[in-house]
Amino acid sequence: MNLLKPFSITRSLYKNAYSGLSRSTWLLSLVMLVNRSGTMVLPFMTIYLTGIGFSLFQAGIVVGIFGAGAICGGYIGGKLTDKIGFHRIQLFTLAGGGCLFILLGQMKSYPLICTFTFILSLVNEAFRPANNTAIAQYSRHENRTRSFSLNRLAINLGWAIGGTLGGFIASFNYHLLFWIDGFTNITAAVLLYYLLKPAKPFEIETASVPEHKEKISPLKDKKFRMFIGLSILFAVCFFQLFSTIPVYYKEVYHMSEFYIGILMGLNGLLIVLIEMVMIFHLESKYQILHLISNGLILTSLSFLVYIFLPWHSLTALISIILVTLGEILSMPFMNNYWTGRASSHNRGRYAGYYTMAWSLAQVVGPTGGTWIAGHFGFNSLWWITAIICGITGILFRTLKLK
Repeated sequence: MNLLKPFSITRSLYKNAYSGLSRSTWLLSLVMLVNRSGTMVLPFMTIYLTGIGFSLFQAGIVVGIFGAGAICGGYIGGKLTDKIGFHRIQLFTLAGGGCLFILLGQMKSYPLICTFTFILSLVNEAFRPANNTAIAQYSRHENRTRSFSLNRLAINLGWAIGGTLGGFIASFNYHLLFWIDGFTNITAAVLLYYLLKPAKPFEIETASVPEHKEKISPLKDKKFRMFIGLSILFAVCFFQLFSTIPVYYKEVYHMSEFYIGILMGLNGLLIVLIEMVMIFHLESKYQILHLISNGLILTSLSFLVYIFLPWHSLTALISIILVTLGEILSMPFMNNYWTGRASSHNRGRYAGYYTMAWSLAQVVGPTGGTWIAGHFGFNSLWWITAIICGITGILFRTLKLK
């Protein structure tokens, strides 16, 4: 019996999962990794603002303003991507966002902090539609989902690095966070400029799905409108993972910040370790919308375990594993769905509306979740999110790919 055979099979599986992706896809993911490795300001924004004399309510307003800017940035970024190209928008937003992070760190008055937060968020989030469009353009139809998954891997790995370093740096100097966040943005822009030149039209066409769709507005695409509505419902529930769930662990399960951090980090670690392999195994065997639907049902179960399972630490672990598997099954394939409905003439606008949907949910999800938990209790919140996720998962199956 060959004891090394399981290792050989595993190695082959991972090799196949990461093979066949274009050089441009890898370089885009490298740019994203560098960019997200400096993500330090937003996670510590509330603590920073309360630490310099502002109230918790004022800090909450600033976070809300960041969300409003993100919604506007998604719309503007999508429109401009179709007009002047994804490469220029990525360069401008990375470099501009870097400068704005540094400037925001110098602001002391509340009105200026609010103003620069909105401008920064608008510019920063305008990057997303351009980046998503670039990934779609530089990938082939058969590996598009894995191309988006590689980008997600870079984001999660970058968040882990940025969050860890940010916590250490914030312990002795909060202002350094703004400088580091700014310089990593600018560094990512420099890497993009030198490593990825603007693609010529024929290069884009050969890297994407053959064009056969009209130059229609995404808002005239009935199925896309339904897709966006369902995406918002799912995202509102999903964002409880980063808002109400840590509070639940702290207040109800009486977990330490260290253990909560480990559980939150497990989400990113599982994505880094298994998402690409799972996508490689599933993408050619199952219908996209069924995979998305199954992902949402798993997310629904991740909320229900808090109601029905009595074991605190084990319940939390089971829930994190379920929501992570749900995320892996749904999010990469959701990207595949909207790119499949777009053409090279309107892909930026499709990406923009999809970005806006998630930005809106990022505002509504934590706000609505904390309000429900505060007025009606956590169990009510878990019932509501589980039901919404379950129904939304079923509705995803009613969409048609064509």
